[in-house]
Amino acid sequence: MESFSLILAIVVITALAFDFTNGFHDTANAMATTISTGALKPKVAVAMSAVLNLVGAFLSVEVANTISKGLVDETGIRPEVIFAALVGAILWNLVTWLVGLPSSSSHALMGGLIGAAVASAGVGAVHGDVLVTKVLLPAIAAPIVAGVAALLGARLTYRLGRGADGKAATKGYRAGQIASAGLVSLAHGTNDAQKTMGIITLALVAGGALAPDSDPPVWVILSAGLAIALGTYLGGWRIIRTMGKGLTDLQPQQGFAAQTSAATVILASSHIGFSLSTTHSVSGAVMGAGLGRKGGVVRWSTATRMFVAWGLTLPAAALVAALAEWVCGLGGWGTALVAVLLVAASFAIWRISRREVVDHTHVTAAEEPGVVTDAIAAVSPPPPAGVSEGLTATVPAPAAVPAAGSKAASAATPV
Repeated sequence: MESFSLILAIVVITALAFDFTNGFHDTANAMATTISTGALKPKVAVAMSAVLNLVGAFLSVEVANTISKGLVDETGIRPEVIFAALVGAILWNLVTWLVGLPSSSSHALMGGLIGAAVASAGVGAVHGDVLVTKVLLPAIAAPIVAGVAALLGARLTYRLGRGADGKAATKGYRAGQIASAGLVSLAHGTNDAQKTMGIITLALVAGGALAPDSDPPVWVILSAGLAIALGTYLGGWRIIRTMGKGLTDLQPQQGFAAQTSAATVILASSHIGFSLSTTHSVSGAVMGAGLGRKGGVVRWSTATRMFVAWGLTLPAAALVAALAEWVCGLGGWGTALVAVLLVAASFAIWRISRREVVDHTHVTAAEEPGVVTDAIAAVSPPPPAGVSEGLTATVPAPAAVPAAGSKAASAATPV
């Protein structure tokens, strides 16, 4: 019994550690555009986001129930399986944070849970219908819906504000952007904090501490909300830089359209119980808003690296989790070894991150690709010839050729 209590405690602590990484990994979803447009100072933005994340965690348990009751078969799932799933999710979150890529913490968790469950109990342990309808389809639809809504919203915003005073309109849109950013943070709490609640509840059911089909206890909701709020407050500055400046350049009107569209999609999905990726929703909205302004562009090289990371998230987390589950299956010493390797890998990633510190003092600087980011870019398809990173190629007008013997021609002749 003591051994069981120990593994269950390890699983709960690891789940809260994942929730913490989810917080700083996804801070950019709510606050990147608000910071990049200057609507809020960086530290104020992340503090506001942290508080609203905590509040949002108490508003619903539908997504938590999707995780704990729907995705995998509760019977036959041991606490070690959930621990292995969390290992895969945490490591993927840390790697993508290191390179500044806004990948999905939700899909990292889903991939880890699927990989560990399959390694432990076979393919039958995963409910394929739930995976398709409540995870994969929303993953495809969310960025498209949010992007189209943000594009149309940005164009409508500019059209309606054509006759308004420039400074007054900008000030008004920044106020609206702060409100919409708060809504995104609230929505993030209702969706992402619940994923950890669902994992902890699943672990408690697997360990016999809760009856099957139980809702998350109050202490689980509170601890998950606090963990994600703390991670949010510390700020994932690397990803904020990518979302705020590396993907596109936004004006307050575009930031307002992007955040309002993303918040609507996330809140609707949380109400239905879809385990939506807030990262996908917000990234799609940012790109849509970037194209919503006349002359606006999206840096497709950054977007392509992001798409590659999205595609790798589920299989990469699943593979690491399956390997971790195989080692855990060797006995108690195997579980201890996985825990040690997780701590060592996390520390190594943190040490590497200190080579280039990104914090609130220069988070709005232009993105500087690192070694891993360059590696991802190397396997990404190149843009068509003559097309820049923006939406369209810009062809410079041919310079006028001065007539022979003229003063301009003489001035142009090198000495």
